[in-house]
Amino acid sequence: MFATVVGTLSAGLAIAVSPKAGSPVASIVGDRSPVDLAISLDGKWIVTANETSNSASLIRVADQLLVDEIAIGDHPANITFTPDGQLVLVTSDWSGTMHVLRIDDGQEKLRVQKAVSIGKLPCGIAVSPDSSTAYVGLVASAEIAEVDLVSGSVRRKFATGNWPRYLTLNHDGTRLAVGLAGQSEIAVIDVRSGETLYTEPLSSGINLGQMLTSADGTYAYFPWMVYRTNPINVRNIQLGWVLASRMGRVRLDGPSYREAASLDEPGLAVADSHDLVLTSGDERLVASSSGTHELLVYRLHDMPFIAEGGPGDLIDPQLRFNPQRFNRIEVGGRPMGMAIAKDDRTVFVANYLKNSVQVVDINSSEVVFEIDLGAASEKTLARTGMEIFYDAERSLDQWYSCQTCHQGGGTNSKMMDTFNDGTEMSYKTVLPLQNVTRTDPWTWHGWQTDLTDAMHRSVVSSMQGSAPEPSDKAALIAFLGTLQHPPNPFRNADGSLSESALRGRSVFESRNAACLDCHSGELFTDGEIHDVDTGSQTDHYQGYNTPSLLGTYAKVRWLHNGRAKSLMEVVTDRHSPDKVSGNDPLSESEAADLVEYLKSL
Repeated sequence: MFATVVGTLSAGLAIAVSPKAGSPVASIVGDRSPVDLAISLDGKWIVTANETSNSASLIRVADQLLVDEIAIGDHPANITFTPDGQLVLVTSDWSGTMHVLRIDDGQEKLRVQKAVSIGKLPCGIAVSPDSSTAYVGLVASAEIAEVDLVSGSVRRKFATGNWPRYLTLNHDGTRLAVGLAGQSEIAVIDVRSGETLYTEPLSSGINLGQMLTSADGTYAYFPWMVYRTNPINVRNIQLGWVLASRMGRVRLDGPSYREAASLDEPGLAVADSHDLVLTSGDERLVASSSGTHELLVYRLHDMPFIAEGGPGDLIDPQLRFNPQRFNRIEVGGRPMGMAIAKDDRTVFVANYLKNSVQVVDINSSEVVFEIDLGAASEKTLARTGMEIFYDAERSLDQWYSCQTCHQGGGTNSKMMDTFNDGTEMSYKTVLPLQNVTRTDPWTWHGWQTDLTDAMHRSVVSSMQGSAPEPSDKAALIAFLGTLQHPPNPFRNADGSLSESALRGRSVFESRNAACLDCHSGELFTDGEIHDVDTGSQTDHYQGYNTPSLLGTYAKVRWLHNGRAKSLMEVVTDRHSPDKVSGNDPLSESEAADLVEYLKSL
């Protein structure tokens, strides 16, 4: 029996309105797109975080029935129960909040206890063993927020490296492992002082997934991908020399070189792994592979983790040919967050594209039940394009998807060769896709003037996949047209500019800075090709297409070659007024104010 939510047709890809937090199910419409879920300590309840409907759903596990749904913050990102089982915590990155929920067992309802304003694009949550404190990764400000769950206030924030999306605590709550997706490393932080004790590098790492502490508290496990900087061709892709998937672990009790295992099978790769669960005693590890629509099940104690000198480029043959050690379970859609029941065989999966929670038996390798969370009454063209965007099967041997390089529709932390600018080994930063349908021409050199042709080339050239149908290209463009930047987290709560940003706007608009010569209009691009003396003689095309400045705070590399590692470096060195326009350099205060303005765009 499926429990279906009744609602009116959404006007687009996501719901047309954002109901007030705590609003009941009747006011929520459209696709739910669950990105994460959590199971209660007693195994009685599952709660999901639904990204495109800005809601949380409550499922009664005994009869697998959807019993409640309420509106929460904008763009839910991560969800967890506190260890005592009393509270449910949900971060919403676009609204910068963490909602604290409680389950009313008698009424079978979700209740909002409080909404904590937490900071800039909050995502992953880890909770102290005594359930008094939550630690939340703030992706946009490179910080961890420490939240007092009793008072519902932020006690302090401490700095980390770039893009601290997901994190996990050791069992006594003294050490926090944080995946720094923007700089390819894991940081282990002393919770008391907030200081980083040590970091473990992930060479060429991108797209770090959810993190999980082992049963004995020794390790933090996580999936990630590597970009190997080799030319895009059939041989390199099939050898795992372009993009590849890994499972890793770092020690929480002291520095030791990270250990890793390769996940990709020849001819049938893995892509975009996201979440992990462990059976009791760490007998088995289960990973969700969102790009290849499956769960990966490993016998953990003899999984071939290798430190220095490894792992190899492809899965260890001992795993590949032994179903007792490694198994793949096809679930379809886009499996994301997971939870495991106390029976150590039932895994609950938040399936984003299926708008459902799947009940998967990892012993029999089958989806035994599917709980419908609710969807738009009619699939839009954009939703079809979303399915293509997240589908690694569109690439050669399913090694990577559009999402792999454009995580969340944005960018990643690497310079990449997409084989799209006329020459091999022409590395450029990945351009974000928000507003891409409005910012022609395309590519860094601006040679691409037909977006439909650009979709074709992305699939057959960058992904080395089969030629897409015209309807597929139309669907992709429709989906790209829905991509938006989050509300800017560097603005005041009412959307206004800070005093420093206001001064920076004056600098931006001044004749000396000359920013408006190229970065003009509502999208801060003139759509023209300019020679700003940052090119190379090896470039096939000359001059560079003016990139939009909207959402520039979200990057960790700037300029086409990614050489600028901060906005301050952009405006005072690599792309300063004296170098671009021959005008006077900015003063120290002008540069600081200009950076604040750029971050607010």
